[in-house]
Amino acid sequence: MNADQPCRPRRATTAVAAGVLMAALGLGSALPASGAPLGPGGTGGAGRTGGALAGPATTSVVVTLRDAPDLSGLSKLGRTQRLSTLVRRLHTHADTSQAPLRARLRTLQTRGEVRSQTPLWVANAISVTATPAAIRELAARPDVASVTPDAITVVPTALPVEPNIAAVRAPDLWAAGQTGQGVVVATLDTGVDLTNPDLSARWRGGTNSWYDPYGQHPDAPVDLSGHGTAAAGLVVGGSDGGSSYGMAPGATLIAARVFDDRGATTATAMHLAFQWLLDPDHDPATADAPRVVNASWALGAGPSCNLAFQPDVRALRAAGILPVFSAGNFGPAAATSASPANYPESLSVGAVGATDTIWAYSSAGPSTCGGRTRVFPDLVAPGVSVLSADRFGGFQYLTGTSIAAPHVAGAAALLLGAHPGLSTTSVESALTASAVDLGPVGPDERYGNGRLDVVAADARAATAPPDFSVAATTPTLTTVAGGSASTTVTVAPANGFAEPTTLSVQGLPSGASATLTPTVLGPGGWGSTLLVTTTGATAPGNHPFTVAATGGGLTRSVAATLVVTAEDFSITASPSRLPVKRGRSAATTIVVGAGGALAAPVALSTPTLMPVGVSVAWTGNPITAPGSATLRFSVTARVRKGTYPVVVTGTSGGRTHTVTVSLKVS
Repeated sequence: MNADQPCRPRRATTAVAAGVLMAALGLGSALPASGAPLGPGGTGGAGRTGGALAGPATTSVVVTLRDAPDLSGLSKLGRTQRLSTLVRRLHTHADTSQAPLRARLRTLQTRGEVRSQTPLWVANAISVTATPAAIRELAARPDVASVTPDAITVVPTALPVEPNIAAVRAPDLWAAGQTGQGVVVATLDTGVDLTNPDLSARWRGGTNSWYDPYGQHPDAPVDLSGHGTAAAGLVVGGSDGGSSYGMAPGATLIAARVFDDRGATTATAMHLAFQWLLDPDHDPATADAPRVVNASWALGAGPSCNLAFQPDVRALRAAGILPVFSAGNFGPAAATSASPANYPESLSVGAVGATDTIWAYSSAGPSTCGGRTRVFPDLVAPGVSVLSADRFGGFQYLTGTSIAAPHVAGAAALLLGAHPGLSTTSVESALTASAVDLGPVGPDERYGNGRLDVVAADARAATAPPDFSVAATTPTLTTVAGGSASTTVTVAPANGFAEPTTLSVQGLPSGASATLTPTVLGPGGWGSTLLVTTTGATAPGNHPFTVAATGGGLTRSVAATLVVTAEDFSITASPSRLPVKRGRSAATTIVVGAGGALAAPVALSTPTLMPVGVSVAWTGNPITAPGSATLRFSVTARVRKGTYPVVVTGTSGGRTHTVTVSLKVS
């Protein structure tokens, strides 16, 4: 291959576009049948229930719940306790908040409307394969934040053509004995080929170092394209090819495969891979998670702001894991950033050539995706004509931002090997604050903070300047127009930070206001209550905003989202399983909850065709929400024994919700 000719990466295919699915959910049109596997190999796997069923056409989606886990307070814990606490907290939160939805899915599964479900505790979501009707029902639930296609497009952001390790001064740290020793780095990519001696020598080994969510190669690492092998080589590679080409040759490597044998991926597989990173051996009590993760890919086939994996990346940061993402190969125009690199939680990396000139296709800012407030990319690194490892023990030259990103992941490993107690925020700050300024003076939207310089970064890390991070207990606040919602904002000091810190809120929509109590935090009190109040004029929808903390000359922020819902209601039955003997009657209570001050009452009905001999009577219908009504079933002696599902429908202001009562006649 001619090293001067950039080669476009292979493109992962997708069966369903998000716009098509949401249009189908909103308009009630037919959903396409899924053509992509769900979860490990599409045939089952950890957390999956149910098997293949003959029945109507189904599609695979990821159902994300509104209730967000509490990730606060973790930065104050030691690494082992932090990982253990985080994983248990995520598991417990998912088990609790998903319980009603899982129960409903089991009911739909017995009726053949759901083929399978896979709980995803890292994102508080459930991967579901179901009929269009079932998916529409799930999308209408008040506890569901979104229903998105499982099939997604992920593009590796690298192009085959040589690195310049000397340009970022890594050999200077090697000479001082800093090679990334004791640091575990993970790659999320096409896999890794361990026939390369440089990589096999650095492989951690055991049963907790390799993960294939598709189940196609569960026992040993593979790489069918070479892309993941190249990324891994730039992080930990040695000198087997005759020259040193890896940033942190003393670090240890593990890997998860996020592309299947066809080069495609799914949202479920991606969530499962992120989960694995947090707990590779499935035992939260052991600290076997990596310190750094390199992900050299972007969502979609162009610039994007796709927040599907922001909860996953947030969880990595909460666990003290630094997520490094390639910025994307969609430049040179402005505003060409891609996700997940443009999340505020991600450390994004663009590419420069040997003369420190930006590579033409390196994605540029600005970007406010997910509440990002700083420049994009965060910094740049060599990414043009770079030598790295290839499959079958070979080597290759490549170009692209996914070749630049592993330089930064390896640099982070060098810093952590030399300074094991360094916080994730301090590592990120050391790398960006010490970068060589390129382009216009100061940070800019092409070069970010500048080009990576590991010697300068190490010098900054050695002094470990006081720093802090800020987090929100519930980053998603949900309320109706005219209502309010609250969360707790916490500041976590690091490296002896003890300065007064002032909180502020930016980006709220028209009609919404924020109150922080207290506004100024400091030693002895690092928590504040944030109350967001809306008016009737606040538009329904998802409104991203940020909470910033400023103190000691530093500003740190956390991204949050205000979800404003229109007037709505919910409907439940208590009990939902109603036993009754022939010749007698039984009653259930239909409870209607209001998501706002409904202008019209909720009218209840039972459109289900009743079995011969069964009659119904209402008391308290219609209902002014919130409220309840009584539904009584009278059963004559001639009704056959069995279980009869009765759908109860509530209608108000053009909105309709249903609940099913199972009438068991004995």
